[in-house]
Amino acid sequence: MLTTVAFSLLLSALASVLSAAEVFRFSSYYGNHMVLQKAPAKAVLWGFGQTGAKVVVTLSGPYKVSAHSTTVINGIWRTTLKPEEAGGPYKLTASQSITNSSITLTDVLFGDIWLCSGQSNMAFTLGQVINATEELALASKFPDVRIFQAALEQSDEELIDLARVEVPWSQPTAELLGGKKFSHFSAVCWLFGRHLYKTLKYPIGLVHSSWGGTPVEAWSSPRALHKCGLKNSYLLVQSNFLEGASVQWNSSVLWNAMIHPLLNMTITGAIWYQGEANANYNRDKYNCSFPIMIDDWRMAFHEASDNQTPLDFPFGFVQLSTYRKNDTQDGFREIRWHQTADYGYAPNKRMKNTFMAVAIDVPDDRSPWGSIHPEDKQDVAYRLVLGARAVAYGEKNVSFQGPFPTHAVLKRDFICIVFNQRINATTGEGFFEICCSEDKTCESDDKWLPVDIVKHGFKYVHVSTPKCPAADITAVRYLWTDWPCKFKACPIYSSDGLLPAPPFILAVTNQ
Repeated sequence: MLTTVAFSLLLSALASVLSAAEVFRFSSYYGNHMVLQKAPAKAVLWGFGQTGAKVVVTLSGPYKVSAHSTTVINGIWRTTLKPEEAGGPYKLTASQSITNSSITLTDVLFGDIWLCSGQSNMAFTLGQVINATEELALASKFPDVRIFQAALEQSDEELIDLARVEVPWSQPTAELLGGKKFSHFSAVCWLFGRHLYKTLKYPIGLVHSSWGGTPVEAWSSPRALHKCGLKNSYLLVQSNFLEGASVQWNSSVLWNAMIHPLLNMTITGAIWYQGEANANYNRDKYNCSFPIMIDDWRMAFHEASDNQTPLDFPFGFVQLSTYRKNDTQDGFREIRWHQTADYGYAPNKRMKNTFMAVAIDVPDDRSPWGSIHPEDKQDVAYRLVLGARAVAYGEKNVSFQGPFPTHAVLKRDFICIVFNQRINATTGEGFFEICCSEDKTCESDDKWLPVDIVKHGFKYVHVSTPKCPAADITAVRYLWTDWPCKFKACPIYSSDGLLPAPPFILAVTNQ
């Protein structure tokens, strides 16, 4: 039974909650300097107000004024603007009847919005990259690339709005882009947006929501995890910062707090850099959990934005770089494969409308942030932009994928591996392995023998077949170690030398 004091405190708390719910305001991710999604999609606007009140939203710009009215239902108001072409600036005013309250947002632009998420390599700031001083000096030259960041928060329940904001909508500055290490604005996100702006020549809005050391399960909804046979659980994940240490995460806590509140936002697409935390946690489920997370985000954003965010919005991701030399047990080689749903490339039949930046050839054993955090984020971002230009924007004649094999044929004393495009190759040893197995099984590493690249041509390489009877040669694999190459020195690239062939496993035939 409640005491008088306890009852009074309860009433006070309830009054506070009700009062907060009825404060007239936009939701947390609207503000001055923001970017709203341009035509042909419609931007969704919403916020909080007094139930039953009428809210009128007015958009005014250099050449026109438009108004939209709605009603506050259960403390929330919401409206959808007409499609607006890229540009600005606009002024956006929301007015509420009954209280005669109004809010005006200024310097609003229309353009494309990209969501950036993942773990520490996405959270890595511009102030941490190898040439930070030069990069930060460029920030103010791109005022139409606007940035926003959700604060680090967890929740056991799906939140309607963000609990906190780390960086409100802002024009870029060196201070914002070079802020607190691993917890301020993302270098990969910024560099992606900057390169994209230079191509598109209209405003880009970058929404950053990532957290270092996090597994994919924390970013996934319970329904997504259920589809992969994963239960809601406590996850002990090896720390990327402290050797031998583990960090505890609950399933879905970042989906609840840092993705679900963003769902009403109309977006163009998303980019993702994560997987390190799953190298030794639910590794063998990642070929399900990652593609399913993409499907689930797409469905959720599409429905919550009144179908304005496409149901198949483009999704780019970074294939993992490197961590430890001479280590085949840290799980990176398997995660790289599983990131592609075991196809080895993207897009593919399982992961449509996706694009992948290969990062295996940009290792960094001198990074002050540890080898798991390479300082070269420029190549990663540029490769993502090539993918976005080709997949998201349909730009023709943009090469965004490195060479990938179509088949491998056993000849008399070598294997000929044929690729889907012209290659720039070098001879060498230690990059290829063949499965030498009398019983035709290849699960064990001791059945794989290193072989040399002995010849290469227009679209092929030949690898040797020593110490193995021809009848026992079953498969060939490439770059199947954590750290196979020196910096930009893998043996097979696109003909222009820019895009590396990704790791692969391929059956060997006799024809």
